[in-house]
Amino acid sequence: MYLHPILEGLEHCFSLFYPNLCLVCESKKPTRGEIICFSCQHKLPKTDFHLDPENALIERFWGRLPLHAATSLFYFIKGGRAQQLIHQLKYNHKPAVGMRFGQTYGSILKDSPLFQSVDCIIPVPLHPRKQHQRGYNQSETFARGLSMSMGKPHYPHALERLTFTQTQTRKNRIERMNNVMEAFRLRSGKALEGKHVLLVDDVVTTGATLEACGMQLLSVENLTLSLATIGFASG
Repeated sequence: MYLHPILEGLEHCFSLFYPNLCLVCESKKPTRGEIICFSCQHKLPKTDFHLDPENALIERFWGRLPLHAATSLFYFIKGGRAQQLIHQLKYNHKPAVGMRFGQTYGSILKDSPLFQSVDCIIPVPLHPRKQHQRGYNQSETFARGLSMSMGKPHYPHALERLTFTQTQTRKNRIERMNNVMEAFRLRSGKALEGKHVLLVDDVVTTGATLEACGMQLLSVENLTLSLATIGFASG
């Protein structure tokens, strides 16, 4: 896009005082339109789960949810680059992280045989009080980015979070499942009948939240369920 020389000058001056630095290394400048530098992009631990129908993520849900497919963009390693980015997304008011990775991953998933039949995308919801505190739902920003690049609608209000549950961070799988068992409700099941739904979240650890949401969605007649997250915690 053409910018008036005065605006270009102002943009240049602004960047000198408030440089658009990489959200990971905080030392290099990303190319225009990106949020992390080329070096950090190259070093992010990609999973390539979309190429493997029996990957570690879908194995985590064996016997828990009947899934068509499941994938994550990155391995979520403590102290690693993916964790830093998701921390920026959730706690440092950087919704662009979710949007950008949704767009990036959507352009990959739309060409994957496992995900080409997806009809719509549904994010794991936040409780209204938590969303008000944060200002947005981080999973919904990821869903929106996926929707843009996959050319599929996303329904941010298909699921509703009923309870303001305690943080899941320090809980094991049983404690997490108990914490979210009755936390979600399906709002628009009729519109999802016969659809292939992609349920998305920011990070999967034990899978309790995705399991609780997935159980609600699978109450819909002839619904096919797949999962996608930004991060996969293997530990």
